Amino acid sequence: MAAAYWIRAKRALARADPVLARIIRAHPRIALEPRGEPFHTLARSIVGQQISVKAAASIWGRVCEVAPRMHPEEIAGARPAKLRACGLSERKAEYLADLAGHFIDGTLHTAAWQRMDDEAVIAELVQVRGIGRWTAEMFLMFNLLRPDVLPLADLGLQKAIRVHYFKGRKVSLRTMRRVAEAWAPWRSVATWYLWRSLDPIPVEY
Repeated sequence: MAAAYWIRAKRALARADPVLARIIRAHPRIALEPRGEPFHTLARSIVGQQISVKAAASIWGRVCEVAPRMHPEEIAGARPAKLRACGLSERKAEYLADLAGHFIDGTLHTAAWQRMDDEAVIAELVQVRGIGRWTAEMFLMFNLLRPDVLPLADLGLQKAIRVHYFKGRKVSLRTMRRVAEAWAPWRSVATWYLWRSLDPIPVEY
């Protein structure tokens, strides 16, 4: 089920930006949908960092065999060697264990996230090893369904802005941010459609 604001957001973006209007028309029957439990979403994001979507899916499948319910306790109780045998690097295995520890000891205030603003959630998440701003922004978009996230460090978003607004020319992040001003308060939605313009199959986080 799509985010409650989706139709309103895409109509506003289509009125504000002719480039997005064209992209939105080309992708009429797909939308951003929520992605499961917080631990599941964050663990999958860590697994997928800096590798291809195909490789990430394969490794994730093996991690799910080690932790079928994808509960923090399952990951925390798994031997590091068993996690590495899934195809994870030693560092990513450590990151997953650290994430599980934060969920188990309650240092991540998951129950409060819906009431916290975007930057407050990001500040809490980046305290976990292996979670940087980009991963936190993906969590805001895909799990909390926040409507106005602009992940400018994302290479796919950068490429889409260059292709659609600057004929492929390289431009600064400041310039890209200026282009995105027209998309507020629906920059998550704009980002999602720009991703679709490069790859019509939505990635999962």
